[in-house]
Amino acid sequence: MWLMRLLAVLTVITVAAGVLIFLFTKDARYLYFAWRVFRYSLIVALLIFALLIVERVAVIPL
Repeated sequence: MWLMRLLAVLTVITVAAGVLIFLFTKDARYLYFAWRVFRYSLIVALLIFALLIVERVAVIPL
């Protein structure tokens, strides 16, 4: 669980850095990079949450 939290913090830092660099340089590449990182991290987070929900709901007979 600590690894997911660490990755979430690093993702937030990366997206914020991309937006800040865009604001300073006005180069759209950095904004596009920040958007891609945010989009893929959101997809990964939703997949992890879906896995946790399925794990809680699914009753696997032994």
